[in-house]
Amino acid sequence: MAPFTFTLDFNTLQLQLRHSLFFSKPKLCRVYHPRPSTNIITFSFIQRTQTATKYSSSLEIVTKRAPPASFEPKAGISSTSSSSEVSERVKKKKKKKKNKDKDCPEVKLKNALDMCSKRGDVMGALSLYDSAISEGVKLGQHHYTVLLYLCSSAAVGVVRPAKSGSGARTLNSHVYSNEVPNEGTHFDLDGKAELNSDLNSTEKDEILLVSEDVKRYALQRGFEVYQNMCLDKVQMNEAALTAVARMAMSMGDGDRAFEMVRQMKDLGISPRLRSYGPALFTFCNNGEIDKAFAVEKHMLQHGVYPEEPELEALLRVSVGAGNSDKVYYVLHKLRSIVRKVSPTTSSLIVDWFKSKQASRVGKRKWDERLIREAIENNGGGWHGQGWLGKGKWEAVHTTIGKDGMCKCCQVQLTTIDLDPVETENFAKSVASLAVMREKGSNFQKFQKWLDYSGPFEAVVDAANVGLFGQGRFMPHKINAVANEIRQRLPSKKFPLIILHNKRIKGDKMDEPINRALIDKWNNADALYATPTGSNDDWYWLYAAIKFRCLLVTNDEMRDHLFQLLGNDFFPKWKERHQVRFSFSDTGSPVFHMPPPCSVVIQESEEGHWHIPIDAELNDESERRWLCITRAKLDVVSKDSSTSKV
Repeated sequence: MAPFTFTLDFNTLQLQLRHSLFFSKPKLCRVYHPRPSTNIITFSFIQRTQTATKYSSSLEIVTKRAPPASFEPKAGISSTSSSSEVSERVKKKKKKKKNKDKDCPEVKLKNALDMCSKRGDVMGALSLYDSAISEGVKLGQHHYTVLLYLCSSAAVGVVRPAKSGSGARTLNSHVYSNEVPNEGTHFDLDGKAELNSDLNSTEKDEILLVSEDVKRYALQRGFEVYQNMCLDKVQMNEAALTAVARMAMSMGDGDRAFEMVRQMKDLGISPRLRSYGPALFTFCNNGEIDKAFAVEKHMLQHGVYPEEPELEALLRVSVGAGNSDKVYYVLHKLRSIVRKVSPTTSSLIVDWFKSKQASRVGKRKWDERLIREAIENNGGGWHGQGWLGKGKWEAVHTTIGKDGMCKCCQVQLTTIDLDPVETENFAKSVASLAVMREKGSNFQKFQKWLDYSGPFEAVVDAANVGLFGQGRFMPHKINAVANEIRQRLPSKKFPLIILHNKRIKGDKMDEPINRALIDKWNNADALYATPTGSNDDWYWLYAAIKFRCLLVTNDEMRDHLFQLLGNDFFPKWKERHQVRFSFSDTGSPVFHMPPPCSVVIQESEEGHWHIPIDAELNDESERRWLCITRAKLDVVSKDSSTSKV
């Protein structure tokens, strides 16, 4: 074998050079001559006749001027040492760094505090904090945030284990424990603990009730932690400032809680709904109605919208103050945002209508034409022109008939129109999201197919239908649903059947009876098979929106995909278009059509109110409503489904 040579001449260079040579058959390797001429590398190789032989060598070139050198690889160098050795060294370095980080006091403190948060252990967290301060451990944003969350939770009386930073949605309804705490829980920086719980667990350990002594202690220490965070000039975040606001709420100090939100804006932090809760609930609980609505105004100005807990608190303070204008305002907020109210809110609404102040307010005379025009301009269901009429109110629990008529007052409730422009914009937003998430041009091809094959009067989520009940895919169920819904459509045209292409392949689908169904749907231009890798939810949803038609599915449409569509227009659209289904004992489809009226708070042109109460139902006809009218003996029906409140 001829000698292996390596010749080089570099001026100044530092690198580690490794090379491996492979010969699979007799061949002369290519000679490499780099430029410029001041740096010359010459490779000379021998010709080999062996196959798949590997040679490795390495050379370290240091940052010195050196004369040309020759290199011969030492005999005995392992042919597998190059890549495996490098990989092993990288793994060892990563492991060493990980172990080093794990031993870092700041990391040990973070892990121990996270464990306290998971266990809802405020006393243990404060013990860790004291040890860290005495040992000179530098605390960062995460350390302070966990400490403040635990202190604020204990200060308001309730700690939720493993819910660090989440907070409770209803902050004004805590239950307080009267037990005196035992000795605190101690955690050292290794995260080891001996638990002497001063927390009383309830609701399957999901909530820990805190004693009065611990509440006071947590509040005092929480403000101390916040002060040190400021002194250390640690960057604030929304969670930390919200925790301080919650501590202020526990003291009944709404002004300080609201100041925390204002600080967020000054620091360039976007407040969240939970950020406003402490100030709003405190003002409401204190009866400070003007300050409470000032918080709501600030929320709206910064793009944060209240939900039912916040609106219930505003309604409560308005009812307590006897402020009819604010009550009217909040009722319409509930109508536009919540639509169906909780039993708690419904009870509060009844309290208002039973009050003397409610019977005194209202117009004795009004222009009926203007009221009707206002209702029409609003799309139906409400006029927003203020209280109409005077006198006592009658509040009755009732149901709505399948014809959309109230069984109590015999008033026909309204199907509120969906704005055509809103519907068009909604369809565009769904298409835009689908295009971003679907592979290639799959969704655009579907849009073109719809333009060619449509319109349709109904769309069937075929996977949802075919898997109904037993969990096994049954094509004949799709056929039964498609045939039955077809008979209810004005044109009697086949509905659009959306089915993933994996569902129309395989041995089962090649059976003659199933293949005949696929052929029938294809011949009617009623089947669209979504491509591999696609999410068929986008397809059936978009088609139903585009054609403003019925959508046959039991899908509750609550997962992440549908949350992207928001909580404003989508629930209204779903209510008007979704057809749920089941099967009778004989196997025939049973459809649960959209409700005969919009399930939303409605205000009639006579000034009466119909308020749906939220509940899990199998059939919309079972829903309880509040029928609220001016008390007249001849108005209230004696239907057995009605009952006075």
